[in-house]
Amino acid sequence: MGIRLVARCVRGVETAVASEILRSDLGAVVAIGHREVHFRPCRPDPAVVRLRSADDVLLCAAAGPDIGTARDSVAALAELADAVDMSALLARRRDCGGRADLGGGVDVSASFLGRRNFSRYDVEEVVGRALARRWGVRYRSRRDGAPPVAYSGWRLTLDGIESRLLLRVADRPLHRRPYKRQAIPGTLHPPLAAVMAQLAEIPRGAMVLDPCCGAGTLLAEAVHLRPDAVFRGYDWSPDAVRAARANVPAGVEVRRGDAGDLAMADASVDRVLCNPAWGGQVAPAGRLAADPLRLWPQLRRVLAPGGIAVVLIPDTSALAPAIAADLVPTRIQGVRVSGKQVHIVKLAPGCPG
Repeated sequence: MGIRLVARCVRGVETAVASEILRSDLGAVVAIGHREVHFRPCRPDPAVVRLRSADDVLLCAAAGPDIGTARDSVAALAELADAVDMSALLARRRDCGGRADLGGGVDVSASFLGRRNFSRYDVEEVVGRALARRWGVRYRSRRDGAPPVAYSGWRLTLDGIESRLLLRVADRPLHRRPYKRQAIPGTLHPPLAAVMAQLAEIPRGAMVLDPCCGAGTLLAEAVHLRPDAVFRGYDWSPDAVRAARANVPAGVEVRRGDAGDLAMADASVDRVLCNPAWGGQVAPAGRLAADPLRLWPQLRRVLAPGGIAVVLIPDTSALAPAIAADLVPTRIQGVRVSGKQVHIVKLAPGCPG
């Protein structure tokens, strides 16, 4: 049987993940579903664990029909664990860049679409105990807290049609970036930051600005994508500046600054990447505290002709002041983050006159 991989992601970026898989020549995309992209590689490739827009990449281990909504049907999911060809699965995992053993234990995380008469913990425990019993390893329920890091990561999904048992390729989810040494409230999810950086189409040598850089996630993802560009970040919060300096690579300039009065010359920036503080987790600060909409004319002022801004906004009502500041939306993409609908908007300066 050929290898089938599943890239899990934030809701709304499935097509961006599929595009990265195809652009990176990692295989043929065979299905796009709710928060996941299925693909078949032509050959095993360790590069699958370097996908930036995906939260995680997993191998399909077994599949069967969805068990429905009844609580007494959960026990049937143990059959998925019994159907796993473990030696073949671990060999595929090794060939895709992962380890070739179970790490001493199994960790199971479950998710399902629709209302059910059972909890995710019910599902996780049935499958986890079945895997542990069959393969002679430990299982620790997530009811008891996070399992040891060394345990192999499994995921069980129920989508209304199929149940699937998946094995994580890497030792930990891909969204846990090694560069994230420090975090602050409102820190952007790294794969979402990667999608924004990809949308910006950063050219070689470009000046890239994040005027509300927070912990530096957008800057770090953009550097990974285009290391030969020039990067600068500002934030009003000293804590954010310290966190960003700890997280971004050497050579990225991070300063304390006011996004409502940017210390940048007119038309000096080729690309803007920004997750502004709109008052959700983080309140606007500096001159934006009195008037958050000051951000838009500042972005328009510093953007060079042909420049692009990619900004995360809480809802589409934020577009009216952006348009009034002569920034033209060229793409709007809804995504769901932490249970809330937000939008990535790509903007370009309006035509003179």
